[in-house]
Amino acid sequence: MRSLDDIREEFEFLDSDERYRLLIELGRELDPMPDALKTDATLVRGCSASVWVYPTEGAESRLHFLADSNAAITKGIIALVLSSVQDKPAEEVAAMDIAEALEPFDLKNQLSSNRTQGLPNMIALIRETAARLATA
Repeated sequence: MRSLDDIREEFEFLDSDERYRLLIELGRELDPMPDALKTDATLVRGCSASVWVYPTEGAESRLHFLADSNAAITKGIIALVLSSVQDKPAEEVAAMDIAEALEPFDLKNQLSSNRTQGLPNMIALIRETAARLATA
């Protein structure tokens, strides 16, 4: 997965149509999520599209998430969110301000409100998971 800094550098030089294409490309780069993990328990509430996020704990207590969506742009948005936290220690993810890390992308002004309405819920799920694992 690309780093958030690398994505930001590319994003800054693109027009709005190209930014959509970049988000779609990011979504395609996500690790595949098995259909068996796409359950009500992994469904992110409040999204206009279906979004599933499944946390795993990798080596050295680093978080790794599998995610998918039935909408290409939404899948790209969750890929963007994950690029800020993927494979980082749970303690670091629990303490970070993910929304602030995503501010340079100005998603609320770049995308329709339908596409971004679930973003706070995606972030909350990731932070709650990190906090739970950090204290375990």
